[in-house]
Amino acid sequence: MESVREAYPAVAALTEEKREEGKRLADHLGVPFYTGEEEIRGLSMVLFLDDTGLTLVSGSLSLKGDFLRMLRRITGGRLDHELLVKAARRKNFGPDPRAVDATAGLGEDSVLLAAAGFHVTLCEYNPVTAALLKDAHERALRDPDLMEIAGRMEVAETDSVSYLASMNEAPDLILLDPMFPAKQKNALTVKKLQLLQKLEKPCAGEEDLLNAAIQAGPEKIIIKRPLKGPYLAGRKPGYSIEGKTIRYDCLVFPRK
Repeated sequence: MESVREAYPAVAALTEEKREEGKRLADHLGVPFYTGEEEIRGLSMVLFLDDTGLTLVSGSLSLKGDFLRMLRRITGGRLDHELLVKAARRKNFGPDPRAVDATAGLGEDSVLLAAAGFHVTLCEYNPVTAALLKDAHERALRDPDLMEIAGRMEVAETDSVSYLASMNEAPDLILLDPMFPAKQKNALTVKKLQLLQKLEKPCAGEEDLLNAAIQAGPEKIIIKRPLKGPYLAGRKPGYSIEGKTIRYDCLVFPRK
């Protein structure tokens, strides 16, 4: 049976400037490191590191963390129309609200929360996805249009259940977006989901994840679900905000 480490992609840095960084990443992942095009020919999945950042490539598919593409959703008065921002209701919290994105993925939802004023911890347990997320965050910290927002974000490469259990202070908000199992093999047509599906399995511990979030003591838990999908772990929310294809189920725990 293939081990988890064996399922990770190799790392390649074809330029001298990126080789030291690439070697560190390969060592962290416990995978081979390559510096030549001939060496990587025929590999099924590779993490390429170059001047544009880190990219996961598998055949004709590619995936890169990129907060810059979120700018159109957070500028020009569009942020307040985002369903997640409506569900979060930042004004209901104090002047320095704290959020945990317990299933961060590539961080797009976290960007929305940070743009809305939350300080967000992004938990991502899969080291490959975490590497793409960290790369996107580091590039955003250097971008004039994103640095302020990125400055309210921090990436934690960790299992979210363990992280939530270890928190010394309750966050104001926890976001849960566990990967939803596809109904059929060819259902994932979006490239990002096709590649993420190779790295991460759908959530199998829904009850553990939800219980850990509740035990962390937030004022609100937001659960992102497919519009017609079942409630996470069968827990009925206090209310839901629905879009065309997704909904946000909200559990509220007012603090005394």
